[in-house]
Amino acid sequence: MRLVKEQPSVLTEYFKKLQGTDGIWEIRAKRGRNAFRFLGFLDEERIVVLTNGFAKETRKTPASEIALAEKRKTEHSSRKQNGRS
Repeated sequence: MRLVKEQPSVLTEYFKKLQGTDGIWEIRAKRGRNAFRFLGFLDEERIVVLTNGFAKETRKTPASEIALAEKRKTEHSSRKQNGRS
């Protein structure tokens, strides 16, 4: 997470937009042999809002994790429009 936070530019190896999503981005992290993914979105193009994370066990990001990230993005946008963010 520090790599993504502190670098002026982050390689797509660690941070990339997931194709076929409504603006969901993936942060990749590894600890030993374990791979982890954090999903989120950009708020006003300057803040990364993380919505969920999981241990990566397959090559493909689970559709349920993407759906959860998109649902939380929609909820965030709704709260923001109503002045509750």
